[in-house]
Amino acid sequence: MTDVTNLLDLENGRLNGHLFTDPDIYEQELEKVWKRAWNFLAHDSMIPNRGDYLQTYIGEDPILIVRQKDGSVRAFLNQCRHRGMRICRADRGTAKAFTCTFHGWSYALDGSLQQVPRQDSAYPQSFDRSEYGARVVPRLQNYKGFWFGSWDEDIPSFEEYLGSAKYYLDGYIDRWDGGMEAVAFHKWVLPNNWKYMAEQPTSDMQHSEITHASAGMVLNKGSDAADRTKRGTNPTGRQFFADYGHGGAWYGLKGEEVPNTGQAMQKWEARPEIAAQIAARLGDDREVRGHLNIWPTFMLLGNYTIRVTHPRGPGEQEVWSWAFVPKDADDATKDSIRRDIMRTFSPAGMFEADDALNWEEMQHILKGRVARESGFTYRMVGAPIQWDEGCYPGGSSAHVFSDNAAINMYSNYLDMMTADDWTELAELRIQHRLGK
Repeated sequence: MTDVTNLLDLENGRLNGHLFTDPDIYEQELEKVWKRAWNFLAHDSMIPNRGDYLQTYIGEDPILIVRQKDGSVRAFLNQCRHRGMRICRADRGTAKAFTCTFHGWSYALDGSLQQVPRQDSAYPQSFDRSEYGARVVPRLQNYKGFWFGSWDEDIPSFEEYLGSAKYYLDGYIDRWDGGMEAVAFHKWVLPNNWKYMAEQPTSDMQHSEITHASAGMVLNKGSDAADRTKRGTNPTGRQFFADYGHGGAWYGLKGEEVPNTGQAMQKWEARPEIAAQIAARLGDDREVRGHLNIWPTFMLLGNYTIRVTHPRGPGEQEVWSWAFVPKDADDATKDSIRRDIMRTFSPAGMFEADDALNWEEMQHILKGRVARESGFTYRMVGAPIQWDEGCYPGGSSAHVFSDNAAINMYSNYLDMMTADDWTELAELRIQHRLGK
């Protein structure tokens, strides 16, 4: 097992490149990070009816999340207990049961084993089907329509896991009485480490003024996206972070935040009846929608792109992205939001293409031995850290451009990689709070 403690010098803001290339470290991440964290699995709008299912992942483990006959939801490992084939090979659909296409073992919607071909003649009398059901994800929780799961039975509740990030997450997903729905889905593969994408919505707002300069100029003319010139040459804003690695940032000051949502969303939310809903649910001055990541990779971008990334080795990730819209919005508003996401953060989106090129090149450069040892620098920490400042819960910096949230993310990463259990992890996170 590789000792990662020598690869992160968080006090001096340095990360060794081996963190993004080493196969042994990657295997530890699957065990220590992905297996024990809360992972986004599905939204209610993706499995609305009884028998609806969706195939997803926790790390590299394939998961089936299924709406049960009684309306409840269950998630289990999509692996037949016979020879390890997928129980279900389809990405999504509606079923009454699942039958493995290898040898025909059949499973109920809850993952219990129902039928085994030739059981009476070929198996001993002692063979008990109840012992061979699919492995159930032991912790499953619905948070305002979003389903999260974890293999770790001792993980804190999802709300405790969110901590101060709850305030900011609710600003995205709990604004409207009718809730949200997913209207478009894309997935694609990128040849780079998964932590690059996790870090960007957590902390890196500065790249936008360089990486996306040309895309921003084009999109302001033809897109429904907000005019990014409103940010100014030295944009104000804030960056926040929470104990378990969550983080995000937005432009503008309290009550004067620059909305990252497109004009269609802004117009719909300006309707008196919708504005009243938002005020009643969230209180006054609750824009605060820039970029946000709930660790490890539940990412919300300001125009209502919501995505996860699934690791596929130290040098590859599979990105899944949805366009989320207010369920009660009119069709024209929903379509405008969808088109804005297509132009920006879809596989063919301008911002997405910019980011993917950076990450691919970074990963390629790390093939060099000297480059790996040289690593990366996180020294943009000039803005002081404040805790529970005014109306902003958690840790934050009164500057939209900062590495503080990234350092917090990697501090949580280090603690997860070294802690034996959640009790120890919780203690480490208290000890390692930035600025305290």
